Amino acid sequence: MARADDKFKPALVGKKIPILTLDNKWHRLFTRSEFTPELQGLEKNLNDLLKRQAKLTSESKELKKIKKKLMDDVVLLADAMGENPSKKQDKEMSERKRLIEECNEKMDAYEEEMVELPRQINQLNNQLMLITMDICYRKLKQSTDELAEIDEWIGNIRRELKKKVVRKKEKEAVIARLYSYMHDIFGAEVIELFDMEYDPEKEAERENSSEETPES
Repeated sequence: MARADDKFKPALVGKKIPILTLDNKWHRLFTRSEFTPELQGLEKNLNDLLKRQAKLTSESKELKKIKKKLMDDVVLLADAMGENPSKKQDKEMSERKRLIEECNEKMDAYEEEMVELPRQINQLNNQLMLITMDICYRKLKQSTDELAEIDEWIGNIRRELKKKVVRKKEKEAVIARLYSYMHDIFGAEVIELFDMEYDPEKEAERENSSEETPES
């Protein structure tokens, strides 16, 4: 993680980072090739921890319900036993106390794990965030560099286009002058004998017609 820690880790200090794997936008940050085995492994481990946390939360609630039911049974059974309990009642009481002890042991173990899980989840999520930031930084840097190249290319094309437009108008002016001189000297009938693909008068009419046509 040395690649990203030095640059990005300080930015995460004190920040509450949302769980990345639960956000669909996070998955859209990567192309298929960018979603490396390292990312896949971290995603799976993080999701496994989240599933475990959800399971423990659910089972803890269920254990509390079971324990409450057993405690209620103990109270009822104690009232029914009186001073001279039967062997059956003693057995039932012992069984319920054993089950209550099992519930307590499981709840203690769950509680201990539930205390540790958020730290593990946060650690993995931060690790995933650092890798994500590193990938995004490199993609932004590459895209910015490519954008600069494209802007430079467009600028060169525009400058070249301006030069070509100037050259075009210069050539049109030359042709127009020659056409005018030749028309005055030789006359229209002689001019028609020339194999001229560019007629200044027709071209002017075409451009005027194009300018006068209203936009749809």
